[in-house]
Amino acid sequence: MAQIREIKKRIGAVKTIARITKTMQMIATAKFTAALQKAESSKPYAACLDDMVRQAASAAEGYESRLINGPEKKVGRELVLVICSDRGLCGAYNGNVLRTGLNYLRELDANGTKYDLEISGKKAAGYFKFQKMEVSQRHDLGDKPSYEDVSAIASDYIKRYMDGEYDAIRIVSMHFVSTSRQMPEIKQLLPMTHAPSEETESSDSKERQSYYDFLPSGKELLDELLPLTIKTALLQAFNESSVSEHIMRMIAMKAATENAKEFGSTLHRQFNRARQGQITTELTEIVSGAAALE
Repeated sequence: MAQIREIKKRIGAVKTIARITKTMQMIATAKFTAALQKAESSKPYAACLDDMVRQAASAAEGYESRLINGPEKKVGRELVLVICSDRGLCGAYNGNVLRTGLNYLRELDANGTKYDLEISGKKAAGYFKFQKMEVSQRHDLGDKPSYEDVSAIASDYIKRYMDGEYDAIRIVSMHFVSTSRQMPEIKQLLPMTHAPSEETESSDSKERQSYYDFLPSGKELLDELLPLTIKTALLQAFNESSVSEHIMRMIAMKAATENAKEFGSTLHRQFNRARQGQITTELTEIVSGAAALE
């Protein structure tokens, strides 16, 4: 009898867990849809901005900037920003990003390169505290980063980079490829790695450039467009991280719900067998008692 009561308690607990994980799955699905729409809506703007930079660069022959060409003098120091989530229950999302970041930081140590570590997300804070690694700055933007907040971070990075504090600034985050594939990546924010050049510029872009006269000059435009491009790239990294977090949480909660239902079915079978055994025992006792009275 005690065994049956214990199984019934476990069945009730599993049902409660299944309801919770199902609710979390539905919430994650709604957040994923909103985050994906936000990330996708910014891509045409980023592509158009990149095209404008390439056309302005075509008109600004001999243009040089540290944002593109790199620092004049190497200082042997990098800034690394690791983007994670504030909450868990999102599968391997945080683990993959943090391992990628830690491996890269160890590579810098092995090469004798100093670094400043900055993070976004409570999970990153806990992880690097456990690793006993110093974090120079923490950014708490949540899972809905605003352009204003990201722009302020990017502006600070540009200033510190232009002041010669770092040779490079890199982002470690989750890159959203599709709903079935997300992968951690190390992206170089500064100096810009996709800077336009005569070798990489397409013939179509060169042909279209002849249709434009720039006022102000291409060099003046680039002075304004390059920082804007960097801000957009950083915002895109935060947006893709948010999308990846929600899709991986949705998948994790769906799997948890299915496992809970499967385990619940197993417990029901155990309950039925235990109940059947109890009934058989009771019938045997009744028959034996009746036979003893005869």
